Amino acid sequence: MNIDTNTVVSISPGLRLQFEKAQDTWVLLYPEGMVKLNQSASEIMQRCDGERKLSDVVKLLEKDFEQTGLEPDVLSFVEHALEQKWVELRNE
Repeated sequence: MNIDTNTVVSISPGLRLQFEKAQDTWVLLYPEGMVKLNQSASEIMQRCDGERKLSDVVKLLEKDFEQTGLEPDVLSFVEHALEQKWVELRNE
């Protein structure tokens, strides 16, 4: 799947991202349960606010973690999240 980095990404309706203190991790809640996210996934999901383009999400992550070249990893995760219906994409 080719994902355009000028696409805006948001968490799918009906899902909620929140930090679970008891498990000391971020989770994605949905009516039937929850998905426990690893650190990389939670950092990406926290920036998928429905207003930022994927290119902006990548730039923020690279700035916040003082790294470059994160785009392939971010796109790979977003592709997986799309397959799981955790996120939605919208062209600007």
